[in-house]
Formats: sequence, C-alpha cells, structure tokens
Amino acid sequence: MARAALKLSGESFADPEVGYGIDPGTVAAIAEEIAGVAAEGHQIVMVVGGGNIFRGISSQAEGMDRANADYMGMLATVINALALRDALERAGCPTRVQTAINIQQVAEPYIRLRAMRHLDKGRAVILAGGTGNPFFTTDTTIALRAAELDADVVLKATKVDGVYDADPVANPGATRFTSLTYMEVLEKGLRVMDPTAITMCMENDLPIRVFDISVPGNIARAVRGDTIGTLIS
Repeated sequence: MARAALKLSGESFADPEVGYGIDPGTVAAIAEEIAGVAAEGHQIVMVVGGGNIFRGISSQAEGMDRANADYMGMLATVINALALRDALERAGCPTRVQTAINIQQVAEPYIRLRAMRHLDKGRAVILAGGTGNPFFTTDTTIALRAAELDADVVLKATKVDGVYDADPVANPGATRFTSLTYMEVLEKGLRVMDPTAITMCMENDLPIRVFDISVPGNIARAVRGDTIGTLIS
C-alpha cells in the first residue's frame, strides 16, 4: 500500500473516562502506531474530526445557526490536528498540518500539490478544517481528499470492529459484515459514512476499510492492508 487516507474521529482523542477533551496518552498511542507504519515507508494522510470539542450537529449547537456551528466544528478539528502533529513529531514522524480555512500562524493552507510533495518526502500530512465549507462532514472530507491526493484506500477508524446490520451496542445480536459493496451500504442505509462520502468513494473506486481503533495495533494493520474490520468496495 503506497498511500493511505486515515479518518480519525475527534472522539478517539478524548479522555476515555469523561468522553471529551484531549487525552495526551491516547493521542500519543495513536501517534506511535502511525509513526511506526510511516517509518516502514507508507504514506499517511489524515483527516481529523472535532467531536471531542464541538460538533456542529450536536446538542451543543442546538439553536445555533447551522453554518456558524459548522465553522466552530472546523476550528475544533484544527485543535485536534495540532495535538496530533505534536505527538507525531515527538514519535519521530515529520508531520505537516494543512487547513481548509486560513490560519497561517499555526498551519499551512491546504494546497493539493504541496500536500503530495510532503507525502513524497516521507512526511505525514494532517488535514484540518474539513472542506472549508459548512454542511459537509469530515467523512466527505476524507473521501474528497483521498481522491484528490491519489490515495489507495480510505481507512475509517471507529469504536466498533466493522460495519453491522444494526447498532451492536443496542442490539447484541447484530451481524457484522466482512465485506460490502458501495451500493449495499447505500441501499441498506448503513450508517458507516454519510451518503455523499460513500458515493464519492464509489465514483473514484476508493475502497474503504472500517476498523476498531481501540484495539492496539489496528491502525498499523489497516495501513499495511491486513484483513480486519469491514471492507467496502
């Protein structure tokens, strides 16, 4: 696998006891795995969410103007990106943060060719600020950037070990799929990624691997192309 596009939710950065904020130990563990596979020669581009700080469509944003709430969520992703960059650099992985909204004091603006140049030079790239537009999710962002940057696969890190036919927490009898087609995801209404993201991956022939980030070593396994979680193709 030459180039992997990894989607990390903001919740994966949170303190496990309180469910929000940024836990340095958790972020460091994620960074160590990413740094390890980057050292093997894999090119890693990441999109981070901001749900551990603020999510535009959450109850936190109730009553707010949707566009304003979404911009707040974009800023939250920048905070997470800076935390992850710091942890990756400390783990020995050269890293650049690019944002879809201009914050030149802390990050580069997103420029496609510059991002590809960083990847070719062995640097990891974190993309923050979503697409820079309200009403688009970070799932759509990872699909868009993966297509733009010629990624080989989209890796979606979640809290469960793949895609199920029902919520496995609420329904212990839910069945996990080992593989699905894009159309099956859309037709069954499976809530893996939003329909825009699934459609974009389908149109660009980008496979999606959904896996459990809470299992140590799973990020590295997913990047290496091991058979874990659910493959959508």
